[in-house]
Amino acid sequence: MASWAEFASAEPALASRVQQRFDIRKHKTLATLRKDGSPRISGIEVEFADGELFVGMMPGSRKLNDLERDPRLALHSPTDDPSPGDPRGWPGEAKLAGFAREVAFTNSPVEGGRRFRVDITEAVLTHLNAAGDQLVIESWHPGEGVQRLERT
Repeated sequence: MASWAEFASAEPALASRVQQRFDIRKHKTLATLRKDGSPRISGIEVEFADGELFVGMMPGSRKLNDLERDPRLALHSPTDDPSPGDPRGWPGEAKLAGFAREVAFTNSPVEGGRRFRVDITEAVLTHLNAAGDQLVIESWHPGEGVQRLERT
């Protein structure tokens, strides 16, 4: 696992592009695991601060209950459609996987709100190549560096 700062230090260009995809809009998608092991998807906001990636939870929320039981999670960036008639204009999407670790939350906007740091096990950026004719999947795992796959 790695902090956001460790990922950004190991692969600054990829980390910057991943963060740019997350920063395009306020609302992202979070995947957690329900009690029976099935996936749950929820809307969420994320914060990049002090070399870390954070998520906040409302007290009593289902996603909070999920993370208390099993800290594994995945985050998906917002997405944009390409301009009509120009598929090469698709800027791509980013995904992160890891574990939620609770940290102190002194300035919660909601009484009883909880804050978690995300320890990263995988970062993925999916986009098109410059010609716009192949999908490019760049992935990073701690200690393994970047893998790049292009496919039609």
